Amino acid sequence: MMKMNKLFTAAFAAVLAVLSIVGLSACTSTSGTTGSNSSESQSASKSQKIQVVASFYPMADFAQKIGGDHVEVENLCPAGTEPHEWEPSPADIKAIESARVFVYNGADMEGWVDDALASANVTGTVVCASDGIDLRVADHDHDADEADPHEHAGEHDPHVWLAPENAKKEAENIKDALVKADPDNASDYEANYEKWAREFDDLDSEFASRLSQTSGKTIVVSHEAFGYLCDAYGLTQEPITGMDAEGEPDAKTMAEIVQFVRDNNVKVIFSEDLVSPKIAQQIAEETGASCKVLNPIEGLEQDELDAGEDYFSVMRDNLDELVGALNQQ
Repeated sequence: MMKMNKLFTAAFAAVLAVLSIVGLSACTSTSGTTGSNSSESQSASKSQKIQVVASFYPMADFAQKIGGDHVEVENLCPAGTEPHEWEPSPADIKAIESARVFVYNGADMEGWVDDALASANVTGTVVCASDGIDLRVADHDHDADEADPHEHAGEHDPHVWLAPENAKKEAENIKDALVKADPDNASDYEANYEKWAREFDDLDSEFASRLSQTSGKTIVVSHEAFGYLCDAYGLTQEPITGMDAEGEPDAKTMAEIVQFVRDNNVKVIFSEDLVSPKIAQQIAEETGASCKVLNPIEGLEQDELDAGEDYFSVMRDNLDELVGALNQQ
């Protein structure tokens, strides 16, 4: 009997051991399944975001601000790239075709857009952000069209976003497009827009207040990008080149600009990010002026993006530079 009891006990222990192994396996299997579901859930959550494709940086920045957590924004124009002469690749066209929302500035900024939209199979919402803005006519008398056939030859000045109230209108147009594409989250888009609209208004007030107090009102800039900003705040711009940031003036134009700088007591020549400062530096050297940077916010460098710079921070940097330069006149 004692022997049988020992055998029974040993058998019972063996059964318990097997059950324990099975239980551990089940737990491991369940844990693995949970992890897989979590990963799939995260992937599904990302795929549920509204895919927004933007033509260049300001459009991407505004779309992200209005879309918030509901959007995944792709900026077609790479960081650090000057967008005036940039054109999309076949992969970029495919991205536009698959987007739920495609945002572009318009006003003759993206010369490739009309052909792209005509040839591509675009099924999402397309928004021209500058719709409804009173556009400036481009000053082609100052452009170097004959010297440079690539010089911007559009009818309008496209740099509307450099006046904060225009940027606010562009944000509103983007908001309307997101509401149309994703009505389930309309209230969030409306709330985000209202928040940023107040930021644009505050920025406009800062520019108006500080620029109204400067002793000078004339700026010399590397290309004709600041017309809307100057119109909004009573300034005058003298551009070294026309609308194309990479154009170069001929000798006659250079001489005229040098004389303009001397006649108007201009102490700062503004170059910009993304293009060579060579011409601006040359004029500065000939006139005894200094050369500084005024950013048209056509694109940011990767290190600026990594540092958290955006439209508002760069515009405030621009305001500081403008006030400093104008108070030297």
